[in-house]
Amino acid sequence: MTLPYSSSAQTSPNHIVKVVMDSNDVTMEDDTKQLISAETKVKERDIISTLHESVLGHILSFIPIIDAVSTSVLSTSWIDVWTSTTNLKFDDSLLYSKKKMSKEHFVNSVEKVLLHFTNSGIQSMSLCLSSYQYDASQISEWISFFLERRVQKLHIQYADKVFLSSNSLFRCNSLVELTLQMRCTLSLPVSGCLANLQKLSISWIKLVSESESSTNSKDITLSFPILKVFEVRGCEWSQNITLQVPLLERFSIAIWKHHSNESSKYSIKVNSRRLTDFDYEGNLEQNIVLCDSSLIRNASVVIVVDEDKKDRIEKLGFQAYNHLKQINEAESLKLLFYKVLRHGKDIFTNLPVFGRLTYLQLNEVNGEALLQLLHNCPILNTLVLLNGVADLNKDVLTSASVTLPHCFLSSFKVFEFKGFNANEHDLSLVKFMLENASILEKMRISPAFWLRYADIDFEKVKEQILSLPKRSSFCMVEFSDISSS
Repeated sequence: MTLPYSSSAQTSPNHIVKVVMDSNDVTMEDDTKQLISAETKVKERDIISTLHESVLGHILSFIPIIDAVSTSVLSTSWIDVWTSTTNLKFDDSLLYSKKKMSKEHFVNSVEKVLLHFTNSGIQSMSLCLSSYQYDASQISEWISFFLERRVQKLHIQYADKVFLSSNSLFRCNSLVELTLQMRCTLSLPVSGCLANLQKLSISWIKLVSESESSTNSKDITLSFPILKVFEVRGCEWSQNITLQVPLLERFSIAIWKHHSNESSKYSIKVNSRRLTDFDYEGNLEQNIVLCDSSLIRNASVVIVVDEDKKDRIEKLGFQAYNHLKQINEAESLKLLFYKVLRHGKDIFTNLPVFGRLTYLQLNEVNGEALLQLLHNCPILNTLVLLNGVADLNKDVLTSASVTLPHCFLSSFKVFEFKGFNANEHDLSLVKFMLENASILEKMRISPAFWLRYADIDFEKVKEQILSLPKRSSFCMVEFSDISSS
């Protein structure tokens, strides 16, 4: 006998199983299978197609736009779904159908998307061009298209030269984040503003004024009322630039190469009341003027001296002082030098006092410079030395033992000696620290990588260090494994 049953989608699988167990009729098992099959079909119903087009467009935003366009073949209802996506990503290095897309195919795909794209508001747009060279005017047209669609986050990466006008850029007040990594020339208005920009990152760009000429070259003033992050790497400019950035929190700039001797005349002036993080890398030829640096707490300064600029060494000490004086309220400072002490040993003869500094990292330093820095950091807690000490005169150490840095008596607790060379200078410094730092808690020594190949018995070096007298009774000396250096 076959029991009656309901074919309703509300039938519970637990109820079906119970009916089978309570019946001895074998036909019940077939009926139950039919019930389960009916219920499975309900569960497998195409729910995603019932979603609103804007929701589907948001889902497609998480895949490259060329793949999103491919979904138009699913059904007639999906033909235009991709046009409502809010994130566009074009990358000519991505694989398409398991192989690299040709330049012609990529360009045609981009042009097709731009021709049919109807969404007037784009949240995020990324254009990464690393595989081919393109026509400069074509790239400019693409960028202008994105700016006209009220894009909020724009990222452009391209290695070849392009000229960009500021006309469409500074009309795009929807911009929240702008990243330009491209070797292009960008013309800037004498006065420009992006009211909603919060992060600006530019690399390898030549900045010129729209009014630039041989007889009329005006300074540039850019206003970003709510900008919080400003990053510049490898850029070039030929006018003084003033940044009106009242809410800026992080300023980072790296300048390695100058294209003309005139570049040293120009500066970047930063007007911010909230700057807390400052990074600089360069040779101090171009001036960075911080109008209010009292809130800077984290700073990194990397100074590189060009071998061909030895005539500037005499000025380097003065320039370094002016630069470091702007960040003398920092609590954490990474101070890295390359080729500096080789040519300018007097760079530390006049240094500002870092009254708040508790963490200091150094890479290339001689004994006199190190002691001068320690004297100018009265509340220093941690010192990290990356590459040993270049020169350490024993007479200097003897004199320093008479007038110790103030931090040795009150705050200096951690000394990390990385790149320890196990030579006379490095050993003398270790001895000086142990004998004079009265509240030192930890000294960690990491041998230089080359010591693993040298004919030096590092175990004996350890024993020698551990046998040295310590002024601090609770100082622990630790050693990194030489094989992991």
